[in-house]
Amino acid sequence: MPVIEIKQLVKKFGKLTALNGVDLTLDQGEVHAYLGPNGAGKTTTIRVLLGILRATSGSVSIFDRDAWKNSVELHKRLAFVPGEVNLWGNLTGGEVIDLMLALRKTGTSHTERREMFLERFELDPTMKCRAYSKGNRQKVALVAALASDAELYILDEPTSGLDPLMEKVFQDTILDLKKEGKSVLLSSHILSEVEALADKISIIKEGKIIQTGTRAEISQVAAGRTLEELFLSEYQGR
Repeated sequence: MPVIEIKQLVKKFGKLTALNGVDLTLDQGEVHAYLGPNGAGKTTTIRVLLGILRATSGSVSIFDRDAWKNSVELHKRLAFVPGEVNLWGNLTGGEVIDLMLALRKTGTSHTERREMFLERFELDPTMKCRAYSKGNRQKVALVAALASDAELYILDEPTSGLDPLMEKVFQDTILDLKKEGKSVLLSSHILSEVEALADKISIIKEGKIIQTGTRAEISQVAAGRTLEELFLSEYQGR
Protein backbone atom coordinates (compact mmCIF):
# COMPACT_ATOMS: atom_id res chain seq x y z
CA MET A 1 0.00 0.00 0.00
CA PRO A 2 1.48 3.38 -0.97
CA VAL A 3 1.96 5.92 1.81
CA ILE A 4 0.91 8.73 -0.53
CA GLU A 5 -1.15 8.23 -3.67
CA ILE A 6 -2.17 11.17 -5.83
CA LYS A 7 -4.19 10.52 -8.96
CA GLN A 8 -5.09 13.12 -11.58
CA LEU A 9 -5.03 15.96 -9.07
CA VAL A 10 -6.42 19.24 -10.37
CA LYS A 11 -6.47 22.40 -8.29
CA LYS A 12 -7.96 25.59 -9.67
CA PHE A 13 -8.08 29.08 -8.20
CA GLY A 14 -10.76 30.77 -10.26
CA LYS A 15 -9.53 30.71 -13.85
CA LEU A 16 -5.99 29.77 -12.81
CA THR A 17 -5.13 26.06 -12.95
CA ALA A 18 -2.34 25.56 -10.43
CA LEU A 19 -2.24 21.76 -10.74
CA ASN A 20 -3.30 19.95 -13.89
CA GLY A 21 -3.58 16.17 -13.62
CA VAL A 22 -0.78 15.47 -11.12
CA ASP A 23 0.04 11.81 -10.40
CA LEU A 24 2.49 10.93 -7.62
CA THR A 25 3.09 7.84 -5.49
CA LEU A 26 5.29 7.56 -2.41
CA ASP A 27 6.04 4.08 -1.10
CA GLN A 28 6.97 3.14 2.45
CA GLY A 29 10.62 3.72 3.32
CA GLU A 30 11.16 5.84 0.22
CA VAL A 31 12.51 9.35 -0.22
CA HIS A 32 10.59 10.85 -3.12
CA ALA A 33 11.85 14.21 -4.35
CA TYR A 34 9.37 16.67 -5.80
CA LEU A 35 11.52 18.85 -8.00
CA GLY A 36 10.63 22.01 -9.85
CA PRO A 37 11.22 25.75 -10.06
CA ASN A 38 9.44 28.21 -7.81
CA GLY A 39 5.77 28.52 -8.79
CA ALA A 40 5.60 25.11 -10.45
CA GLY A 41 2.95 23.76 -8.05
CA LYS A 42 4.98 21.97 -5.39
CA THR A 43 3.60 23.87 -2.40
CA THR A 44 0.04 23.73 -3.71
CA THR A 45 0.32 19.94 -3.94
CA ILE A 46 1.58 19.78 -0.37
CA ARG A 47 -1.24 21.99 0.89
CA VAL A 48 -3.76 19.62 -0.68
CA LEU A 49 -1.98 16.67 0.95
CA LEU A 50 -2.15 18.39 4.34
CA GLY A 51 -5.86 19.11 3.98
CA ILE A 52 -5.30 22.88 3.89
CA LEU A 53 -6.66 23.10 0.35
CA ARG A 54 -9.38 20.95 -1.18
CA ALA A 55 -8.74 19.41 -4.56
CA THR A 56 -10.86 20.61 -7.45
CA SER A 57 -10.84 17.07 -8.82
CA GLY A 58 -8.82 13.89 -8.61
CA SER A 59 -7.97 11.80 -5.54
CA VAL A 60 -5.38 12.37 -2.81
CA SER A 61 -4.80 9.76 -0.12
CA ILE A 62 -2.33 9.22 2.72
CA PHE A 63 -2.13 5.78 4.34
CA ASP A 64 -5.08 4.85 2.13
CA ARG A 65 -7.26 7.56 3.71
CA ASP A 66 -8.68 10.58 1.93
CA ALA A 67 -6.38 13.49 2.75
CA TRP A 68 -9.17 16.07 2.95
CA LYS A 69 -11.76 14.09 4.92
CA ASN A 70 -9.27 12.58 7.38
CA SER A 71 -6.78 15.41 7.81
CA VAL A 72 -7.06 15.62 11.63
CA GLU A 73 -6.42 11.91 12.07
CA LEU A 74 -3.63 11.85 9.47
CA HIS A 75 -1.75 14.74 11.06
CA LYS A 76 -1.02 12.49 14.04
CA ARG A 77 0.98 10.22 11.74
CA LEU A 78 2.89 12.80 9.73
CA ALA A 79 5.17 15.78 10.29
CA PHE A 80 5.51 18.84 8.09
CA VAL A 81 8.27 21.40 7.60
CA PRO A 82 7.52 24.51 5.51
CA GLY A 83 10.07 26.50 3.57
CA GLU A 84 8.97 29.76 5.20
CA VAL A 85 8.78 29.43 8.97
CA ASN A 86 6.85 31.99 11.03
CA LEU A 87 7.14 31.67 14.81
CA TRP A 88 5.72 33.39 17.87
CA GLY A 89 8.29 36.08 18.68
CA ASN A 90 7.70 36.12 22.43
CA LEU A 91 8.16 32.35 22.85
CA THR A 92 11.51 30.61 23.00
CA GLY A 93 12.47 28.06 20.38
CA GLY A 94 12.08 25.29 22.95
CA GLU A 95 8.59 26.46 23.87
CA VAL A 96 7.54 26.46 20.21
CA ILE A 97 8.93 22.96 19.72
CA ASP A 98 7.09 21.70 22.81
CA LEU A 99 3.87 23.35 21.64
CA MET A 100 4.11 21.78 18.19
CA LEU A 101 4.75 18.36 19.71
CA ALA A 102 1.84 18.76 22.15
CA LEU A 103 -0.54 19.67 19.32
CA ARG A 104 0.00 16.24 17.80
CA LYS A 105 -1.91 14.74 20.77
CA THR A 106 -0.36 11.30 20.34
CA GLY A 107 0.26 10.79 24.06
CA THR A 108 3.91 9.93 23.35
CA SER A 109 6.92 11.49 25.06
CA HIS A 110 9.40 12.97 22.60
CA THR A 111 11.99 14.23 25.10
CA GLU A 112 14.86 12.00 24.01
CA ARG A 113 14.46 12.74 20.29
CA ARG A 114 13.93 16.44 21.03
CA GLU A 115 17.26 16.67 22.83
CA MET A 116 19.03 14.62 20.18
CA PHE A 117 17.94 16.89 17.35
CA LEU A 118 18.56 20.10 19.32
CA GLU A 119 22.15 18.94 19.69
CA ARG A 120 22.44 17.70 16.13
CA PHE A 121 21.24 20.98 14.62
CA GLU A 122 23.10 23.10 17.21
CA LEU A 123 19.99 25.04 18.18
CA ASP A 124 19.78 27.05 21.41
CA PRO A 125 16.17 26.45 22.59
CA THR A 126 16.32 29.20 25.24
CA MET A 127 16.44 32.11 22.78
CA LYS A 128 13.30 34.10 21.96
CA CYS A 129 12.10 33.37 18.44
CA ARG A 130 12.26 37.05 17.49
CA ALA A 131 16.04 36.86 17.97
CA TYR A 132 16.51 33.89 15.64
CA SER A 133 17.97 34.17 12.16
CA LYS A 134 16.09 32.63 9.23
CA GLY A 135 18.28 29.55 9.49
CA ASN A 136 17.55 29.10 13.19
CA ARG A 137 13.82 29.52 12.61
CA GLN A 138 14.11 26.72 10.07
CA LYS A 139 15.92 24.60 12.64
CA VAL A 140 13.01 25.04 15.09
CA ALA A 141 10.61 23.61 12.51
CA LEU A 142 13.00 20.78 11.65
CA VAL A 143 13.57 19.79 15.29
CA ALA A 144 9.83 19.88 16.02
CA ALA A 145 9.08 17.66 13.03
CA LEU A 146 11.93 15.21 13.52
CA ALA A 147 11.35 14.87 17.26
CA SER A 148 7.78 13.74 16.60
CA ASP A 149 8.95 10.33 15.32
CA ALA A 150 6.28 10.41 12.61
CA GLU A 151 5.67 7.75 9.97
CA LEU A 152 5.64 10.27 7.12
CA TYR A 153 7.61 13.49 6.71
CA ILE A 154 6.42 16.10 4.23
CA LEU A 155 9.18 18.64 3.71
CA ASP A 156 8.65 21.75 1.59
CA GLU A 157 12.10 23.19 0.77
CA PRO A 158 13.21 22.38 4.35
CA THR A 159 16.81 23.58 4.09
CA SER A 160 15.89 27.16 3.18
CA GLY A 161 18.25 29.41 5.14
CA LEU A 162 20.53 26.63 6.42
CA ASP A 163 24.28 26.92 6.00
CA PRO A 164 26.20 24.17 4.13
CA LEU A 165 27.18 22.38 7.35
CA MET A 166 23.57 22.16 8.51
CA GLU A 167 22.48 21.06 5.04
CA LYS A 168 24.83 18.10 5.43
CA VAL A 169 23.38 17.38 8.88
CA PHE A 170 19.91 17.48 7.34
CA GLN A 171 20.89 15.07 4.56
CA ASP A 172 22.42 12.61 7.05
CA THR A 173 19.25 12.82 9.15
CA ILE A 174 17.00 12.01 6.19
CA LEU A 175 19.15 8.99 5.35
CA ASP A 176 18.78 7.85 8.98
CA LEU A 177 14.99 8.18 8.70
CA LYS A 178 15.07 6.05 5.59
CA LYS A 179 16.97 3.32 7.47
CA GLU A 180 14.22 3.43 10.11
CA GLY A 181 11.64 2.72 7.40
CA LYS A 182 10.16 6.22 7.45
CA SER A 183 8.76 7.81 4.29
CA VAL A 184 9.74 11.26 3.05
CA LEU A 185 8.25 13.56 0.44
CA LEU A 186 10.91 16.19 -0.22
CA SER A 187 9.92 19.25 -2.21
CA SER A 188 13.02 21.02 -3.46
CA HIS A 189 14.70 22.93 -6.23
CA ILE A 190 18.21 22.15 -4.92
CA LEU A 191 19.64 19.56 -7.28
CA SER A 192 22.49 18.44 -5.01
CA GLU A 193 19.99 17.73 -2.22
CA VAL A 194 17.78 15.70 -4.54
CA GLU A 195 20.68 13.71 -5.96
CA ALA A 196 22.00 12.89 -2.48
CA LEU A 197 18.70 11.70 -1.02
CA ALA A 198 16.07 10.69 -3.55
CA ASP A 199 15.07 7.15 -4.46
CA LYS A 200 12.59 8.55 -6.96
CA ILE A 201 12.06 11.98 -8.49
CA SER A 202 8.98 13.67 -9.88
CA ILE A 203 9.64 16.83 -11.87
CA ILE A 204 6.83 19.36 -12.09
CA LYS A 205 6.52 22.34 -14.41
CA GLU A 206 3.56 24.72 -14.63
CA GLY A 207 1.33 22.36 -12.66
CA LYS A 208 2.10 19.21 -14.66
CA ILE A 209 4.39 16.27 -13.90
CA ILE A 210 6.91 16.13 -16.71
CA GLN A 211 9.00 13.15 -15.60
CA THR A 212 8.88 10.55 -12.85
CA GLY A 213 11.39 7.86 -12.01
CA THR A 214 14.82 7.21 -10.60
CA ARG A 215 17.70 9.46 -11.68
CA ALA A 216 18.83 6.77 -14.11
CA GLU A 217 15.36 6.37 -15.57
CA ILE A 218 14.89 10.11 -16.01
CA SER A 219 18.32 10.46 -17.58
CA GLN A 220 17.54 7.64 -20.01
CA VAL A 221 14.27 9.25 -21.07
CA ALA A 222 16.10 12.58 -21.40
CA ALA A 223 18.59 11.15 -23.91
CA GLY A 224 21.40 10.70 -21.41
CA ARG A 225 21.39 14.20 -19.99
CA THR A 226 22.13 14.58 -16.30
CA LEU A 227 19.43 15.75 -13.93
CA GLU A 228 21.11 19.15 -13.77
CA GLU A 229 21.29 19.51 -17.56
CA LEU A 230 17.67 18.46 -17.87
CA PHE A 231 16.47 20.82 -15.18
CA LEU A 232 18.41 23.83 -16.46
CA SER A 233 17.56 23.38 -20.11
CA GLU A 234 13.91 22.37 -19.98
CA TYR A 235 12.56 23.34 -16.61
CA GLN A 236 14.16 26.71 -16.07
CA GLY A 237 14.02 27.72 -19.70
CA ARG A 238 17.77 28.06 -20.12
